[in-house]
Amino acid sequence: MFYMPVKVFDEEDCINKNSKELSVLGNKAMLVTGRNSARKCGALQDITETLKLLKISWVEFSEVEENPSVETVMKAREIGIAEKVDFIVGIGGGSPMDAAKAIALMIRNNEKNRHYLFEEGNSSDHLPLAMVPTTCGTGSEVTPFSVITNHATQSKVSIPYKIFANLAFIDGKYLRGVSRTVLSNTTMDAFAHLVESYINTKATDYSRMCVNAGLEIWKRSKDIILGERKPSDDDYKNMLRASMMAGMAITHTGTSLPHALSYRLTYTDNIAHGRACAYFLKGFLREADPAMRAHVLGLAGFEDIEDLQNYYVNTCGNLKVSEELLEQTVQDVISMPGKLSSAPFETDIQVLRRIAGISSF
Repeated sequence: MFYMPVKVFDEEDCINKNSKELSVLGNKAMLVTGRNSARKCGALQDITETLKLLKISWVEFSEVEENPSVETVMKAREIGIAEKVDFIVGIGGGSPMDAAKAIALMIRNNEKNRHYLFEEGNSSDHLPLAMVPTTCGTGSEVTPFSVITNHATQSKVSIPYKIFANLAFIDGKYLRGVSRTVLSNTTMDAFAHLVESYINTKATDYSRMCVNAGLEIWKRSKDIILGERKPSDDDYKNMLRASMMAGMAITHTGTSLPHALSYRLTYTDNIAHGRACAYFLKGFLREADPAMRAHVLGLAGFEDIEDLQNYYVNTCGNLKVSEELLEQTVQDVISMPGKLSSAPFETDIQVLRRIAGISSF
């Protein structure tokens, strides 16, 4: 089965040009953003101007932190209930969009407490959603996933609900002011999604169709991330499209071991998500089938694993992680049967230690 229910508009000024699509979502919106980026890039202004023209009221919630927490979701939920909002617009990178999904779920289920976020077997019914990505890594605008930080368990987890947006507005102009550091980290997240979706037990011809297209598009921006040339508007479009194609791919397969191993690095050491995921790609690819490895590296324009690793170091820096922390994350992942089964090769604790690059075992 191939299922991708999000209606995507991909063009410059797509919010304004397709404003009528927003008008059917509801009568009052909650705009879910981080503290600054949505305003700086112009996406928030585009949404509010469009809502004004449509005579739709809104309330702004701009308190989403990096790696959004349960507490933030519940705070927004209470505001949304009090303000009687009936649809949500997530504007930003993965954090605001993931938070927007969880908020839409919890407002719809307004009698439930915070534990509902993590309960298995419930309906995924939620308020209507529109997404406006302003970074190019997560693909959350087209995925059903919402990753939330649970401080009670000191973990980041994907909540067990399938929450698709109704609409996504893809506009490359929102990347114009993004720093090269953020572009490096987020494009590596998209690359990790593509690799982990292709080298995956759940991969199909349909999901790999998205991976193949995504890698071809992703490759076009490598020289920009390396600082070899300045980006054009077409380059920014390509970065967002590659991220979206990667999101479509992982929608059908989920992520695999590099993402699972990354979560403790992000939570404990505050390492940027894409940088943390990509840290484990070298080891993951070494364990993979040689033909699969050659396929994904070739489409992305890399000669071999070392070529990829050199690119990672040159763009994201030479990340140093203590073996103690790496062993902790290995112990985390060995108890995740879903992630272990996603890898199309035999995986035990020694394999995880090799992927993590732990030299003392």
